[in-house]
Amino acid sequence: EVQLQASGGGLVQAGGSLRLSCAASGFTSDDYVIGWFRQAPGKEREGVSFITSNDETTYYADSVEGRFTISSDNAKNTVYLEMNSLKPEDTAVYYCAADIDHDYVFAPHGYDYWGQGTLVTVSS
Repeated sequence: EVQLQASGGGLVQAGGSLRLSCAASGFTSDDYVIGWFRQAPGKEREGVSFITSNDETTYYADSVEGRFTISSDNAKNTVYLEMNSLKPEDTAVYYCAADIDHDYVFAPHGYDYWGQGTLVTVSS
């Protein structure tokens, strides 16, 4: 069974940095996508970034491009999201998720397994 666990959230001041981690296990295929999503109170869950397992193709939402960097460490079975120049509007619960059945849709309904969220709070 695929299992994902997000960690690394916390409280940070605007302009600061934080690195989130997604520990993954249970994959039976070498072809999947790990995505980061976030959801603020009263808002819909939105895609932030993703990375593919095979060729490490990456994608960033316009709101975070240039500030966030996604990367993977296959030896550790971990995907990271480095967040720099954080803004109060980045405050949300961040989730990592996996698309294993090749939906290739960067939206919550396209992802099959989800980790527990980790809260990121950016103060002004």
